[in-house]
This record gives sequence, structure tokens and C-alpha cells, in this order.
Amino acid sequence: MNWGVFEGLLSGVNKYSTAFGRIWLSLVFIFRLLVYLVAAERVWSDDHKDFDCNTRQPGCTNVCFDHFFPVSHIRLWALQLILVTCPSLLVIMHVAYREAKEQRLRETKGDNYRCIYPNPGKKRGGLWWTYLLSLIFKASVDMVFLYIFYRFYRNYTLPRVVKCELPPCPNVVDCFISRPTEKNIFTLFMVVTTCVCVVLNIIEATYLIGKRCRECLQAKGGDSRQ
Repeated sequence: MNWGVFEGLLSGVNKYSTAFGRIWLSLVFIFRLLVYLVAAERVWSDDHKDFDCNTRQPGCTNVCFDHFFPVSHIRLWALQLILVTCPSLLVIMHVAYREAKEQRLRETKGDNYRCIYPNPGKKRGGLWWTYLLSLIFKASVDMVFLYIFYRFYRNYTLPRVVKCELPPCPNVVDCFISRPTEKNIFTLFMVVTTCVCVVLNIIEATYLIGKRCRECLQAKGGDSRQ
């Protein structure tokens, strides 16, 4: 990974975000991305290798593992992090589009140039809608993945022993999950941080809408007085 490019993207997202957005970005980067890269990925690295069933029937262990772990936690978290960070990059791209448009007008019209975007990063017009929709999308993605985790892993917890009777298992066999307590701790940690991120996105969206409504009311009040 090119950390220089990644740092530039993060600084750009941080530059055009509100205070709530900066808190959200710090939470995602420190408590979700770094925990995922440094610790969580290693915890689940042996989930299939150390999934033991008390039978030697060929194929039984693989079938039971696929039944109880239809999708790996790690792969779901990776997909979730990708989807939840992409909308922030769209905001940067929208600002870059504004700046490029300003540059083209400045070059073509010369002295007759009239500035369209005095501050390209100011959340007005289309950029305001882009930013608001990005918040809604990020909150929706996190809530969808919370539901997926809940459906796949009931109550977000893993039992120490699971009973499996799927073919080709000869009978009901006991299967043992490796390090279930450690995995449960990381799962609950990721769930809690995801919930906090959803709350921050909702608060930020409410703040943007409320601020916009207040500005519209003030503008209408000024026009009526005139």
C-alpha cells in the first residue's frame, strides 16, 4: 500500500468534512481499519485450519465449516470498509471537478472571467447533495452489514462447540471453533464501532439539513424585511 497516496486522500476527506465527519474519519481509520489490519485479520487466519470435528469422515469438516461460516468475518469486514469509504472519495472528486471547471473558464475567458465557485470546497448546490447522499449511503451500508452479521452469526457471537449432522457426516458430530472468546471480543468491538459510526453519520446529516433550513429561513426573512 502506498501510504503517501492514502495519507493524501485522508487529508482531502478531512479538509472538506464537518467536525462530525472528522470524528467519523478518525474512528474508521483508527478503530476499524487499523484494528482490522493489525489484529483482526490474524485472529481469523486459522479459522478453517483449526476447525475440528470429532470424526474422520472425509468432507464432513469442510461441509460443517461452510454451514456455520458461510462468509468469513474478515472478507465481510473488508467489503464493508471498502463500500463505506468510497462515498468520501466522491466528495473529493466533486470538489476536484469544480476546481477544474474554474480553471477551464479562467483560461478560456481571460479578463471576462466570472468566478462560479469562489470556494470550491464549500458545501453548496450539487456538492451539498453529494455530501448528504454520501452520509446516507455510509450509514445504510453499515446498517446492512450489521444485519448480515446478525443473520449469519446470531447475536454476533460464536459458540465454543457446534453440532453438525449434514451429509456426509455419519451422525451428529461436535465441531470446535478455534479461539471463540477472542473472536467474539473482536466481533463485538467492530459491531460497537460500526454503531457509533452510524450514529455520527445520522447526526452529521441532521446537522447539515438543519443548517441549510436555518439559512433558507434567514434568507426569506431578509427578503421579507426588504
